[in-house]
Amino acid sequence: MLRMSPSSTASKRDVLTSYFSSGDAIRSRSVSDIVLSGMLDVPPLPARVLADWDRETSSHMILEPGDVEVMPLARTQVRWPDYTRCVRAASEWTAALGLPGVLAVSDIALMACRGARYHHDGAQYGGAAFCNLFLSEDKGLDVHFPGTGHRIPLTRGTALIFDTGQPHGVIRRGSSGFNAADFAADQDCTQIFLTWELPIEDVHVAQTLKVAFDIGSPISLHADKEQVCVNGEPAMVCPETGRWCRVE
Repeated sequence: MLRMSPSSTASKRDVLTSYFSSGDAIRSRSVSDIVLSGMLDVPPLPARVLADWDRETSSHMILEPGDVEVMPLARTQVRWPDYTRCVRAASEWTAALGLPGVLAVSDIALMACRGARYHHDGAQYGGAAFCNLFLSEDKGLDVHFPGTGHRIPLTRGTALIFDTGQPHGVIRRGSSGFNAADFAADQDCTQIFLTWELPIEDVHVAQTLKVAFDIGSPISLHADKEQVCVNGEPAMVCPETGRWCRVE
């Protein structure tokens, strides 16, 4: 059962703690409210790459409003001559932020979303921060972090780095939350992006995001798996509003 927290959006009074797998142990850490963004030089995508993405999202995976799904990266790498150039631009951007060489040792994937319901990724990727590079044109969508107030327009070349434990969603520009009706089947509102999993325990990543480790209370015996707790209690994110909900 879910119940709305009295302070239902993250505030100064809310303390977010991520419990994440580190080897054979579960460690605790703070959840950063830092969101880094920039605009990188990503040239227009070739028509054959765009056509392949359209077939994949409309015929093979049937991307529904709010869904975030993995795309076949190898096929795109073969068909996209500027792929290496874009990865290099992302690497140079992260290096300039104080993260030298981090992308080279981080797992990478190609993703698609048709908007995104509010969520956090701390239950699966608590040991990482995300670096995303958006490849699609501006389709009137923003990525919104309700707990921090960041709202960033998505267009070709938008780059982001953020903590996986921080709630976020992809919503219509001008809207106040996620509404599936904003992503009707006859509208072109799919965003494709590259994402890297930056290891949160890397000293450069932790310093850049100002993450503190081993902060969980010893009495938090319920923290035997990856999760995000709010003020010491397990919590979930409302997919429409982005507000924290207590797990009853």
